[in-house]
Amino acid sequence: MDHDGQSLVPGFTTPEEPGMPTLDLSGGDAPESFARLAVDLHDSTGLEETVQTVVDFALQALGCSHAGVALKLRGGQLEIPAVTDPVVAEIYQLQANGATGPLTESMRHRSIVLVRDTTTDDRWPKWAAAVRELEVRSVLDVPLNTSAGSVGVLGLYSIHPDAFGPDEEAIAHILARHASIAVAPARHEEHMAAAVDARKLVGQAMGILMERYDVDGDRAFAILRRYSQDTNTKLRDVAVQLIETRKLPRSPR
Repeated sequence: MDHDGQSLVPGFTTPEEPGMPTLDLSGGDAPESFARLAVDLHDSTGLEETVQTVVDFALQALGCSHAGVALKLRGGQLEIPAVTDPVVAEIYQLQANGATGPLTESMRHRSIVLVRDTTTDDRWPKWAAAVRELEVRSVLDVPLNTSAGSVGVLGLYSIHPDAFGPDEEAIAHILARHASIAVAPARHEEHMAAAVDARKLVGQAMGILMERYDVDGDRAFAILRRYSQDTNTKLRDVAVQLIETRKLPRSPR
């Protein structure tokens, strides 16, 4: 429901923030708008462009003040590839490193978490107090779920209390499904590209060692791996240092 109490279903008409372009999802245009979003996501090149497309659409379709996507990394850390305002990055940082809050809750339980008003919600007092300082009154966190688990969270924020009702949740859920489908392959492609890049760097570093010390490929790789283990440095980073400085990192004594 919008701030004037007008229903947003079934056509998903959206509230409007001053100075912000909005998508008109009324009159049965919602399917066409989401179809265009699917095409835009398919045409996006790379992870950052993919999630930026998602948050830009969220900002227009839901009329929220801010939006962002946080992706889950190994070890529970968060990656923040796209936000519509630095405020969102600050809110995400409040929940980094396992700190409690709606984002953490949404990701852990793979469920939508709604904070109607940060001045009255008492589930995460420290988080709510910090978010109020950023002039955010209501929050809607929607998980990006895949068959393998939650890959992240779409966060929607408004300067108005009680800005997200059932209609906004419905739109956000559809958007999150589109985002989940797009983010997973984009992240996979990014990881594959990084792996290919790492192999090229390691191969180049091996070539330097083979020429300098007259060793074969197996011996050159063993040298790189030993220095990686001894210095607790990623193999790729050892290779980069050797390529750039023509020296291997010093092993701890």
